[in-house]
Amino acid sequence: MDIEIFTDKEAESRIPLVVLNTIKNEGAKIFERCLELGCRNFTLAAISDLDWNHDLSPWETPDLRKNRYGFGGADKYLERLTGDILPGILSELPEQPEYTAIAGYSLAGLFALYAAYKTDIFSRIATISGSLWFPGFIEFAETHDFVKTPDLIYLSLGESEARTRDRALVSVRKNTERLADLYNSKGIPSLFELNPGNHFTETVGRTAKGIKRIIDTVSK
Repeated sequence: MDIEIFTDKEAESRIPLVVLNTIKNEGAKIFERCLELGCRNFTLAAISDLDWNHDLSPWETPDLRKNRYGFGGADKYLERLTGDILPGILSELPEQPEYTAIAGYSLAGLFALYAAYKTDIFSRIATISGSLWFPGFIEFAETHDFVKTPDLIYLSLGESEARTRDRALVSVRKNTERLADLYNSKGIPSLFELNPGNHFTETVGRTAKGIKRIIDTVSK
């Protein structure tokens, strides 16, 4: 597992911390793109070299080809993240963050939402092209409350992501919009955004845009 921390060391006040589960070598690119977009000062903790399918999915799912992808380890990874990894990150910072947010793309976006149902650490959430097609997750979200109500949730999707022959993925747009409506109905400020292209289009730019939205939006 690799952990990289990117920040403005000369920030004059406490700044937000964004935890990003991502793929190797993308943390630097995403932080640079955030700066290009004019994001406010923040710290990015990019965690990579994960067991992607296992660490970031909430449960086993026989519906997906007899679980041959090794899903189901999010609880164990979240325990490690909150109990070991995050305290280590915080110990490297000059002072405590203004707040801690979590962001992720694809399965990491699913994990970002799931984590907020299990811990009160994350105040803001960005799920970018999140795998919200995941079997059982929409039902889980509709029957559970967040441990702590988030200040803001950002959800985005590529406009053509649901146009697929894969039966497991066709529900992704419907589910994403359904969750945005659910959270807004509960008084949780939630932003839903469609982007051009499919799941693999401009992943760095989309992630940076999602991070910008959660850290630049003023909480009510």
